[in-house]
Amino acid sequence: MRDSLEALRRVAANRDIRRLQLGWAASVTGSYAYMVALSVVAYRQGGGATAVGVLVLLRMLTSAICSPLTAILADRWSRRSVMVGSDAVRAALLVVLAGAVHAGSSVALTALIACLIAAVGTAYPPAQAALLPQLAATPAELTAANAVSTTIEGSAIFLGPGLGGLVLAVSGPAASVLLCAGIVALAAAVTLGVSKPARQAATAGSEPAAESGWRTATAGLRVLVTQPLLVTVVGVYALQCVVAGALTVFNVVLALDVLHLGNAGVGYLDAAFGIGGILGGVAAAGLAGSRRLAMAFAAGVLLWGVGIALIGVVGATAAVIVLLAAVGVGNTVVDVAAVTLFQRSAAEEVLGRVFGVIESILLASIGVGSIIAPLAISAVGVRTTIVVVGLTLPAAVALTFRRMTRLDALSVEARQRIVLLQSMPIFAPLQPAVLETLAANLEPLVVPAGTSVVRQGDVGDRFYVVEDGTLSVTVGGHAGHTVEPGGFFGEIALLRAVPRTATVTARTDCNLLSLEGEQFIAAVTGETRSRDAADLVVSQRLATLRPAVGSL
Repeated sequence: MRDSLEALRRVAANRDIRRLQLGWAASVTGSYAYMVALSVVAYRQGGGATAVGVLVLLRMLTSAICSPLTAILADRWSRRSVMVGSDAVRAALLVVLAGAVHAGSSVALTALIACLIAAVGTAYPPAQAALLPQLAATPAELTAANAVSTTIEGSAIFLGPGLGGLVLAVSGPAASVLLCAGIVALAAAVTLGVSKPARQAATAGSEPAAESGWRTATAGLRVLVTQPLLVTVVGVYALQCVVAGALTVFNVVLALDVLHLGNAGVGYLDAAFGIGGILGGVAAAGLAGSRRLAMAFAAGVLLWGVGIALIGVVGATAAVIVLLAAVGVGNTVVDVAAVTLFQRSAAEEVLGRVFGVIESILLASIGVGSIIAPLAISAVGVRTTIVVVGLTLPAAVALTFRRMTRLDALSVEARQRIVLLQSMPIFAPLQPAVLETLAANLEPLVVPAGTSVVRQGDVGDRFYVVEDGTLSVTVGGHAGHTVEPGGFFGEIALLRAVPRTATVTARTDCNLLSLEGEQFIAAVTGETRSRDAADLVVSQRLATLRPAVGSL
């Protein structure tokens, strides 16, 4: 707890993180306040709840489609500028919407403006998630900052709708939307005061032309696909979001048809979940000094699933409220652990696009859950549906727990491997989080003396690091240099996409560490400095070989 409190203190003392969090608080508060006004406007213009549902669906589809595309901005431009620009444009569109509402516009025009606001807003979350690691001084500080961000969002669930509803009651929808525009504009002004990190200032816009177009748009997806352990986390996270989408339906049905709390009861249940989310911020802050983020993620998902399943069993309103609060706690822990895992596992230059892909997957999952829930309720009833949906999460954790917790497997041996990787010019520029992932994916290989590890002319599919022993390099039958502990080989064939340029044979019994080619390429080429270092190493090694090798 001392470590956690110290991390929180450092977050509060970090000027840039403090301003970033204040800007985030204003941005999400304005967004939640705007949703209240938009729902009322859609209800009145469209003539009922169906118009509200259709508008929500349109906004969610727009966000899911646009998120991977707008996230490119977070890797091509200053992330601070992307956040400021997103809020500034949203504020301007909200002013336009306020004018349209005041003039009595149609529901079609309202939907169009709302979808534009949703599309512009998708640029903000990936940029914020990718900027935080650049501002945090330590991994513990990063985790604490994520806990603060999630707690701020939970608090905004109360403050935003309350503020928007108050203005709505006093002055009407147009004034409420105009207030939201002012809050979002304030967020842009506050975020503008965040310093631009030197690392991204030097590399923003420097991505090579070869990475433009389709490869640029799919970079985030390709990074995730090359890290199977992260894919497992994303899959469980997506399932949790399916359950979250179903919960929005469950709360309405529980309040009106099961617990008979009336219209206000929906608000009570939502509030219980939100309070749990705020309390969960305290629990999530406890992760600041922990390296077991994957285990914390699994525990949060379990709390989600068990809590939802029990809601389907109990009958007392008080018990349902307590369980929803517990689910809210689990929600915060899940979000903080997952976001920090992603931040620690992807290269800085593609981090925005990674979060763009994840955001799209999660939004789509929420939509799927909101569609599945009413169909299942019609088929098997409310309580059975809630229990079955809740139990899918413990089942998912049971099936994937061992794989997920491999992300936490940074033993003494793993730390030694990180030090070994850091000593190599190819890997030295990489962030600690990326090195942690590479170390976790290294596979040990024992090679007896006299064994050829790679042969000249073969297809290259792995990169090798020497932990112990000595190997000889031969080119065209001619003896070359030796590779000793701390050395490496296999990078030329992978980076130049050519056959092996030499044969490497164990002179003594050797202990090697091997890395899959795709993982090696994704890590080394994902950051400008490591890519340049790798090109320099390859050029130097090719220069020492026979001239004919360069044409292989």
